[in-house]
Amino acid sequence: MEDQRAEYLVEQYSDMILRLGYSWLGNMDDAMDICQEVLLKLLTDERILPDQGQERAWVIRLAINQCKNWKKSAWFRHRAPLEDGLHLVAEIPEPQDSSLLEQIRRLPAKYRRVLYLRYYEGYEVHEIAQLLGCSAGLVSTHLARARIKLREQLEGTCYDA
Repeated sequence: MEDQRAEYLVEQYSDMILRLGYSWLGNMDDAMDICQEVLLKLLTDERILPDQGQERAWVIRLAINQCKNWKKSAWFRHRAPLEDGLHLVAEIPEPQDSSLLEQIRRLPAKYRRVLYLRYYEGYEVHEIAQLLGCSAGLVSTHLARARIKLREQLEGTCYDA
């Protein structure tokens, strides 16, 4: 029975948790760690929610909380990216990648979060507000400002319309 539950959770939520973890932390390895932690919490929790929408919202809330805890940890705050030491060995030119995902990654975290939940997970503004614990007006403002910033960043690229 536990194997079936584990399979269900992995098939149903692992991609979403990975995307959410990556959008919060900006590192796929950290996102995989978050995914593992959240899936373990889901497996050990005996909670059964009445419908899949509530279960999905709960999984997203767990993942967001896990990302917040990860970012507060001393290990996360005191580490440095490997790229910071690359200049000591050799100078590597920056790739000329202007992909949409890269531009989204450059947005401030508060804008990335609402964009992710709105466009990648399909939540409405009032649902995002509930998930993030803020007002719908603030979510709308962050979405509007994120779109403006993206439009400015993407000016002159293939995404420019």
